[in-house]
Amino acid sequence: MSNYFYILVAALVSTVIRALPLTVFRKPIKNQFVRSFLFYVPYVTLAVMTFPAMVNATQSKISGVLALVCGTVAAWFNMSLFKVACICCAVVFISELIIL
Repeated sequence: MSNYFYILVAALVSTVIRALPLTVFRKPIKNQFVRSFLFYVPYVTLAVMTFPAMVNATQSKISGVLALVCGTVAAWFNMSLFKVACICCAVVFISELIIL
């Protein structure tokens, strides 16, 4: 198939996704369940893209999982994003040295 077809389909899907809520939902959403669902959609989408990438970006999945766990614990204790990133990088570096 032509690349133009793929570009056209991507453009249509993007347009429909953006235009459909504007045409369907004209009044404010009052249902608490739907509002909470829509509130968490960006966080879930980011998590679905980020967590597998963290695990698969390293040479061994064990070091990726260790970094994920250590980063989650560091974030739980309200460390800054820079500190969490440094901890994750250090964990991957050390675990890759030990494993390989």
